[in-house]
Amino acid sequence: MADLIEYQIFGADMQLVEIVLDPGEGVQAEVGVMAYMEEGIEMQTKAEGGLIKGLARMVTGETFFITTFVHKGGEGKSRVGFAAPYPGKIIPLDLAALGGSFLCQKDAFLCAARGVGIEVAFTRKLKAGVFGGEGFILQRLKGDGLAFIHAGGTIIEKNLERGQTLRLDTGCLVAFSSTIDYDIKFVGGFRNALFGGEGLFLAVLKGPGKVYLQSLPFSRLADRIGAAIVKPEALVSSD
Repeated sequence: MADLIEYQIFGADMQLVEIVLDPGEGVQAEVGVMAYMEEGIEMQTKAEGGLIKGLARMVTGETFFITTFVHKGGEGKSRVGFAAPYPGKIIPLDLAALGGSFLCQKDAFLCAARGVGIEVAFTRKLKAGVFGGEGFILQRLKGDGLAFIHAGGTIIEKNLERGQTLRLDTGCLVAFSSTIDYDIKFVGGFRNALFGGEGLFLAVLKGPGKVYLQSLPFSRLADRIGAAIVKPEALVSSD
């Protein structure tokens, strides 16, 4: 069983989640997202699930290691804060209420109660793997505790009924229930493919289950920032 942790989310656009730990409780997080920790908390960094799972996490673009923060003080509560890496929202997931399993984009995971499993989850279908882009390699969060994921821009939550479908840009997909059927579809039509500007392939989700979407995938933000940067050679006069 996962540790029963308390939390509070601060901020609007650049959020931070503060985890409140009783003595003996712990929270695990991505390396480098910790903002602060109070007295009594100790860090333990290791490969989550051992060498094989650590290597599998590297395939997803995440770090090899997971850091666990454990309250080893004698009495009272102690707090540790984890900051979102870019503008957006932090989404708390109660895995016990979500069927014990939830899938998320490879870079969405922020932190979780100690005892929650963090696994690589490849999509089942070959074309999703070949053409899925950001949506190909996913992470599965398993257990009965709280987990926290991060998404960019505005967050939209949708609950799909059985058989209901939703089509979206693969980068806008943040997380979804393990009961959702996930696939990649080609955008038909020559003009759509050449001039559509939304990519050649869309993610198609089929219910039942819960879906979280983001309005600003980090890849789009990085592309816009990159396009706005003036290259040094452009500043040099041709005279």
